Amino acid sequence: MADAPRARKLAKRISQIVASALEHEVKDPRLARVTITDTRVTGDLHEATIYYTVIGDKLDAEPDHAGVAEALDKAKGKLRTLVGQGTGVRFTPSLAFVADTVPDVARGIDDLLAKARAADAEVAAQASRATPAGEADPYKAPRPRDEDDEDDQDDDED
Repeated sequence: MADAPRARKLAKRISQIVASALEHEVKDPRLARVTITDTRVTGDLHEATIYYTVIGDKLDAEPDHAGVAEALDKAKGKLRTLVGQGTGVRFTPSLAFVADTVPDVARGIDDLLAKARAADAEVAAQASRATPAGEADPYKAPRPRDEDDEDDQDDDED
């Protein structure tokens, strides 16, 4: 079993090799807009999970995720060969590609935050135009005491 620092180092190296191979070695046009975001290697160094994102083109708003997954699956053998040559480990790990959903989730969170800011601004605008429901000063000042009231209280105490 490999130690965690060795697995992290191998994962980083695999990310570099795969990213470089996608840019220079693999000639599939569907993989032109793929970015490797992270790689995780199991403790025994036999399996590597590679996370990727597909960046949409300005002309094409929605990238072809299914086509990219198919292209990565097709290029998996060549990529594993390049990883084996580039790392020099005894057993070349098997590669699994997983679409990274972090950018989509981040976009959703940004949208929710924008809605919350708009709602806060609307509440602040309503609060600035609001008037008190009752009197301007809701707290009553104590009524001034008359001398007659004091005499009545003294009589009641007797």
